[in-house]
Amino acid sequence: MVRVSGKIRRLLIDAELVSAEDWASARESGKPVVDVLIERGVIAEKKLYEILALESGIPPVDLSRVKADPKALDALPEDTCKEHMVFPIARRGENLTVAVSDPFDVLLLDDLNILSKCRIRPLLSHPAAIKSALDSVFDHANQEVESLLDQVAHGDLDSAVEEVEREDLEISTGGGDDVPAVKLVNLILIKALRDKASDIHIEPMDAYVRVRFRVDGRLIEMMRPPKSMLPALLSRLKILASLDIAIRMEPQDGKFQIRFERRQIDFRLSMLPVVGGEKAVMRILDQGGVAGSLADLGFEPKCYDDFLRGCKSAYGMLLVTGPTGSGKSTTLYGAVREIAVPEINVVTVEDPVEYRMDGINQVPVNPKRGLTFAGALRSILRQDPDVVLVGEIRDKETAEIGVKAALTGHLVLSTLHTNSAVQAVTRLVDMGIDPFMVASSVVCVAAQRLVRRLCSHCQVPIEVPESELRSVGYTEEEIGNGIQLVGPHKGGCPRCKNGYRGRMALLETLYLDQELKRMIVEEKSAADLQNEGLRQGMLTLRRVGLLNAMRGTTSLEEVLRVTMGD
Repeated sequence: MVRVSGKIRRLLIDAELVSAEDWASARESGKPVVDVLIERGVIAEKKLYEILALESGIPPVDLSRVKADPKALDALPEDTCKEHMVFPIARRGENLTVAVSDPFDVLLLDDLNILSKCRIRPLLSHPAAIKSALDSVFDHANQEVESLLDQVAHGDLDSAVEEVEREDLEISTGGGDDVPAVKLVNLILIKALRDKASDIHIEPMDAYVRVRFRVDGRLIEMMRPPKSMLPALLSRLKILASLDIAIRMEPQDGKFQIRFERRQIDFRLSMLPVVGGEKAVMRILDQGGVAGSLADLGFEPKCYDDFLRGCKSAYGMLLVTGPTGSGKSTTLYGAVREIAVPEINVVTVEDPVEYRMDGINQVPVNPKRGLTFAGALRSILRQDPDVVLVGEIRDKETAEIGVKAALTGHLVLSTLHTNSAVQAVTRLVDMGIDPFMVASSVVCVAAQRLVRRLCSHCQVPIEVPESELRSVGYTEEEIGNGIQLVGPHKGGCPRCKNGYRGRMALLETLYLDQELKRMIVEEKSAADLQNEGLRQGMLTLRRVGLLNAMRGTTSLEEVLRVTMGD
């Protein structure tokens, strides 16, 4: 764990750049505090290091432009560099220049002095940049993977699968480790986890196998093994997931688990017969990627307050809507963490249970055994629950049980597939739920989308004509005050992928007050409900996106890609 001195905390809080609450929330994430504050947009990286450099008298350094000196790397152990996040840059005689992220950690500098037997000359750099530099020189496994990928891309499969680094990868189902297909599967899994992919697609083409990763919501082609590898590749995956390798013309679903970098990673495997063979898709479920709380998700203050108010309700229904892959489950898990205390009985019914939560009773749906959402929900209500999370409302039966549970003193959290918050209300009515029951049970509805977050290190200013700004939804007042938008740097930098780094959620909330409930009972249209919500100050998905584009946390292009005009 990287040490962060209390002086940095006091410096940022005293300068009113960071609140004590922001610091505490970032610390709870378990990641380097400074990294988290920058990722969340609490403070700009450039501003942070200007202040640290000015206060400490230590100049900053851009490690992406630095070539490490082998003599400097030999001066400090690899484990020490990775543990304390320091990067040796150059050695001249008894002087060792080292990049550090905390210029006020005197104890660390003393330790480095003793270990290297050199006078330490510190330079200032960002933790993520230091990690990237360390990976480039010390991470032998990653270098091996990159080399293998290059060999696969050029068709030299025999050489590519000859050696795969296994120190950080342990698969619970062993056997046949010397088989090329086994090593190729390991290669694909390692690369996907290091690239923070959410899904892996393995698809048969006419002359090759296409392997694609979904990173930050976009599919990226990674390699093209020869078509002859497909049967062995898919058989290995089926063995891992305990599926029948003899079945090739029927869909199959399974799961398996591996250990990677000292943590357990779950994979959901789906096999589907297609023209040319079978296609495999793996969803990666990494416990380390789940947000710790709602505050970590970066919602707009009004949307956060509306949603939190719904979470704190004694009873009622809280709905999150959006397409598949829009982060609805993550938001609901954050809501559960917000309200789960030992005095409350929280039970979930999910298909499947994606992430385990301590202290929560989680029930997996199993249609083959007759355990549907509706059936599980009925049983759960006999388990004396206070809060019930239903993974998805798919039919009238589940909706009716959920509404009745919300009306009988339970807080019900669930999801629907609609495009906006108001459409969730009308969808329940269309499913056959009485409008009076909908108005009486639903407390708050939220619609959600995910957009890619701009890399704060390499983003560049862009010029957008005023006519276009008006057409997308910016107000005349905002345009008059001057809107400076930023976009991704073409090609990105060592810390990001094509100018983007991670994703963030856009949340639109509709908190149902008495007027909106009255309109629902009177069966007003979705347009009427939307207009009333806007009159009350509701922020739409498009509006939330535009606000984030103005702040530079995402690009206008991303906002227009995932949201509809108001």
